[in-house]
Amino acid sequence: MDNDPRPGAPRLPPRERILSAAYALFSRRGVRDVGVDEIVARSGVAKATLYRHFPSKDHLVLAFLARREREWTLGMVVAGARRRGRTPEERLLAVFDVFDEWFRSADFDACAFINVLLEMGSEHPLGQASIAHLETIRCLVRGMAEEAELRDVDAFARSWHILMKGSIISAAEGDAEAAHRAQAMARALIERHR
Repeated sequence: MDNDPRPGAPRLPPRERILSAAYALFSRRGVRDVGVDEIVARSGVAKATLYRHFPSKDHLVLAFLARREREWTLGMVVAGARRRGRTPEERLLAVFDVFDEWFRSADFDACAFINVLLEMGSEHPLGQASIAHLETIRCLVRGMAEEAELRDVDAFARSWHILMKGSIISAAEGDAEAAHRAQAMARALIERHR
């Protein structure tokens, strides 16, 4: 089985096929609902090959979370906000423009870090990894707040992150306007910290 739908396309290396299959499954269904056998079947590798690259399912989930940070946090959210905003404040607010587009797309799959944290708990190593990835997001927001020369950037970043997470949950509940609602509250938060 080949995960690349393009005829004649080169087959991806086994590790990449495993991680790509796991990424698609974990993003949509969580960690516990996806078994190793399903990942093996979807990636087209032998189980021994999976375990050669990832000694346990937890190792595979950690690799998934790291990829999610690269592709979603940095590649989609931060890069998208930086492309859309001219000023530091505009870039902060553009986070919710990126979210609005994402919430309305067929690819909307909520926040993997929140999902894994809630699924596994804060004491589990995967929960701890999720907390670390969420902290990365807060650090990026804190940096954007510093660029905007806002006051009390730590408190700002925590409050902003609550708006981000809350809008994701609201969108998952079916609120098509979640990003716009969060953006309106975000404007008031910027004013409070200016």
